[in-house]
Order: sequence, then structure tokens, then C-alpha cells
Amino acid sequence: MQGLALASGLAGLGIFPIAGARPALALNAYCQVTQADALAKENLRKAALAGDAPSQQQYQAIVNQHTEALRQCRSRTWPQHQAVWVRLYPCDLQPGILDALFDRIVNLGYNEVYVEVFYGGQVLLPQADNPTVWPSVVQAPGYERRDLFAEALEKGRQRGLEVDAWMFALNFGYSYGLRSDREQVLALNGRGQTTFTYAKTGSSSNPDEVFVDPYNTQAQADYSRMLGAVLRRQPDGVLFDYVRYPRGVGANSVADSVDDLWIYGQASRDAFLRRAVNQQGQELMRRYISRGYLTDRDIEDVRDLYPNEAEPLWQSRTPSPPLAAGQEPPSPASLRPQLQAELWQLSVAHAVQGVVDFVKLIGEQAQRTGIPSGTVFFPEGNQTVGTGGYDSRLQYWDRFPTWMSWHPMAYAVCGNTGCILDGVRRVQTMVPSGTSPVIAPALAGIWGQSTYNRPALETQMEALRRAAPEITSVSHFAYSWQDPEFDRVRKFCSL
Repeated sequence: MQGLALASGLAGLGIFPIAGARPALALNAYCQVTQADALAKENLRKAALAGDAPSQQQYQAIVNQHTEALRQCRSRTWPQHQAVWVRLYPCDLQPGILDALFDRIVNLGYNEVYVEVFYGGQVLLPQADNPTVWPSVVQAPGYERRDLFAEALEKGRQRGLEVDAWMFALNFGYSYGLRSDREQVLALNGRGQTTFTYAKTGSSSNPDEVFVDPYNTQAQADYSRMLGAVLRRQPDGVLFDYVRYPRGVGANSVADSVDDLWIYGQASRDAFLRRAVNQQGQELMRRYISRGYLTDRDIEDVRDLYPNEAEPLWQSRTPSPPLAAGQEPPSPASLRPQLQAELWQLSVAHAVQGVVDFVKLIGEQAQRTGIPSGTVFFPEGNQTVGTGGYDSRLQYWDRFPTWMSWHPMAYAVCGNTGCILDGVRRVQTMVPSGTSPVIAPALAGIWGQSTYNRPALETQMEALRRAAPEITSVSHFAYSWQDPEFDRVRKFCSL
């Protein structure tokens, strides 16, 4: 296996054995195996891969022992579900590599894995069975029929792991943005920029992120087809990430005018205008998003165009009391500020609703197959900013379906656990009344060491356990952080 020598030691894994004599397969407080047991399993795996029959039996036996030890440990250790986020690479199809990967995941005490299956404009489906508009992750000649995700499901489950599909949602990727037959599907702002052109100008936090108009039926159909192919492989769950609009940089991080909103694609624009309750309302809505503001003349015009209607109305707008006999209607100048403020709020609500409707649509598709689903979001993605502005992501996760699990990315950086816990608490306090979604925080970090001004994972875990012992599921981003060298050689080797 050219360039892919698996390390026999596990120093890069951040495993810290408890000192003193320990019985075989003893696990530490985090359900992690000792370095000695990890090394013994790895040596047997290598010998088994080389064809040694006794080693093959011994390797399977120790895998089974570790599986049972982990199951028992997690059943009595907080949290009961501890997951890790993982990206697979084409080289993982080489003999023994998935075994090594999932062995190492078990060694770290994880009993659940979130495998990335749709990201960066590519999908983890075999070329010979890829009914989607996206290219396959594995494109090496001779591997057209190898199903990396299906093989990962099998290898993970052999070790007692739950294996979920982790998928981008509204971020369809750069390759999608290059398609001339999908340009009309991309989200469009009031400046005539698609999210593809917006990203290329440096306005977005990532130039490879290309978001679609959630109201567009072609976007919904493309995603549904891809999701269906993933669900047919029967993952234990499916998690939807990037359920939002682009994250702008600098001034673009705040949406404070209607032109900032991604509601100008034809599908979104048409859906917006359908929110009108009468013709006066629809015409004012059309003028507002076309120009970005109203004039007194606009209000005079709609009165003249539709004299049989008392006032402009749209969804969420409460009609005014009827005028008394002989009473003159309010002047356009007096009405304009309020109408304009209401139209701004309506426009933001429309943008938000597109995201909420999209995640509900794809969640229901998973639900129909009996596979549970969850959403991944930033705890601060639904904030107002300043006076009248909004976080550009418009990620109003508090409106996401509560029958889905919620996975807040508690990635805040402040040198201690305070800001991390604040994010989790914010989510807990904003749960809609009468509902109880499963809240499964995602933490970022490395076992045994602080990094990027974040405390070590065990420090974060202990703080979270003390603050929210009722939480039973926690995930860690990402496996590549725990074992960067193994990740690097898997990523850059060639099939």
C-alpha cells in the first residue's frame, strides 16, 4: 500500500492511559482503551491482513472484546452516546483501512460515527450507482462499483457503532454552481449576485460554498433524489448540515437591507408575492423588493389601482379598523414608515421560512423510511444584530422541527468552557414550549490537549456534564483532529 503505513503506536490519538497495572481491555474514565491494548489489536490486524490465519481469529476475537467492553462502558458512563464526525477518502477502500479507522474510533470511546456523505459538491455514492447531479467522491478507474459508504456501515456495525449519514443541505457545492442548467436554482440577492458569484467576490466566508434557493422545486428534486439514494443504504440516522444561507464576512455578515436577502430567485420571489392577501399588498410588496424601499407615491398608486380595497394586506398583517363615516384614510406619508418596516420584517420572515420549510421537507423524507434525522446549526445563527439587522445566515433553528434531533455546534472560543456552555444553554432555553427535542451538542477539540484557544475535550466534557447532566448525546468535531497523521496519509494517498 504505497505511502500508507499505519502507525503502530497511537500517540497521535490523544489516548491517556491510567497509570499502574491494569487488566486487559480495561477502559479509562472516557471509555478509551489503553495504548497497549490498542497496539495489540493493531498488530493483529496487520498480521491478519497479511494472511496469517491464527492472527485473523485472534484479531476478530479482540475486536469483539473491545466492542462488548465499549458497549458496557457507555451504558454506565455519561454520555451514553458519544459520536465523532468523520470524512472518508477514496484510499479507505484499500484492504484493511476501514478496519483500522473504526478500530481507532472504538479505541477513543466513541459508539457513534457521523460519516460525511454529501459535501463540497460531491457525494459518497459509487460511480456505477450514482443517480444524482453530483460527482462521486471515488472516481478511480476500477472502483466504479465499490460502495464506500455501504462498506463503512458494515465495518462500523461490526464494532457495535451506530453509523449516521452527515450531509450538507442548502450548500450544494461549487460543482453545482458550475452547471449552466442549474444557474436559476441558485439563491439570488437583490444586487443580482447568485451565491456562486457572491462567493467568488470574497463576500462569503468560503468560496466553495454555493447555496440554492430553498423555494426552488428543482433544488428540492435534486436533493430528494440524492437523499433517497443515501437512505436506501439504511444508515442509523441522517444529519443535515448547512441548513442556512451563506455566512458573509465583514459588513456582509449582517443582513440589514432587503437587497441582502437571498429571496430574488424566481421561485423565492414568486413565493414571496403569494404571501399577499390582496392586490394592493402584492403591488407594494413587488415595488418594495424591486427598489428596496417605498415612496409616498407607491402608496398613492396602489390606492388608485385598486380602489375597492381599503388597504394593502399580506400574511401576518393585521387589518386596520374600518374608517368611520366621513373619515379620511391616513396620508401616504404617515403610513409609509410603518408599511416599510412591516415589509422588511415580512421579507426576512420569508427568507427564514424557506430554510425551515426545506429542512422539514427533507426530514420528512427520512422520517417516511423510518430513519431518524437531525439538524446541525450554530447556536448564534438566529440572532438580531444592531438595530434591525440579522445574522446573514438566517439560521432560525428554534423553528426547526422538534421531532428532529438538534445538534448545536458549540464551537465558541474564549480560552475556557464558559462561552461553550453559553451556546448550549441558549439552545436549551429557546426550545419551543411543550416540545422536547433531543439536544446533542457538538464540541470541537482534541483529547488530552487544548488547541486553537479551546480547552481539551475532557475539560469541555466535564464542564458540560456538570452543567447539563440531562444531555445523553455529545459529538466531537472531528476525527481528523484526533489523528491528523492518519487522516493526512488517507487523504493524500492514491488508489
